[in-house]
Amino acid sequence: MTTALPATPTRRDFLFVATGAVAAVGAAAVTWPFISQLNPDASAIAAGAPIEVDLAPIAEGQSIKVFWRGQPIFINHRTPEEIEFARDTNWQSLRDPQPDDKRVKAGHEQWLVVVGICTHLGCIPTYHQGDYHGWFCQCHGSQYDSSGRVRAGPAPANLALVPYEFLSDSKIVIGQTA
Repeated sequence: MTTALPATPTRRDFLFVATGAVAAVGAAAVTWPFISQLNPDASAIAAGAPIEVDLAPIAEGQSIKVFWRGQPIFINHRTPEEIEFARDTNWQSLRDPQPDDKRVKAGHEQWLVVVGICTHLGCIPTYHQGDYHGWFCQCHGSQYDSSGRVRAGPAPANLALVPYEFLSDSKIVIGQTA
């Protein structure tokens, strides 16, 4: 025996569809706050945003520290002697071999921009100390040259490079590359 369905919708069919639609809207309204709270807040978004740095007030031989993404960034205005020392180094014999010209932007060799965290245990090295015209990590004795390359101590790698571009001869943007 088969049951014949009516050709026209009944009141029961309408109530069934309306109940389903209200349930779907209610489920979406309940889950929306839970999903939206997973988005980063404004301070987290701002912490990762590119930053502009004016290089004009940085004197030759001076290094400044700025913060980007919660990390200290060293911006070093190298002297001609520091540049010459970095270029004349036999970079193939270093622990983490990298030539000086791969660590700076062409035409702006006087500027070095690196993450200011020692690659050994995450300490912050101090500038113009050590034997190599660069940084010295006082925690465990790691030394970096004026190109941020590891030269002595337990650090396994060079100071990390930062993505940056020159907007003009006296201004850079960190965290954005063309």
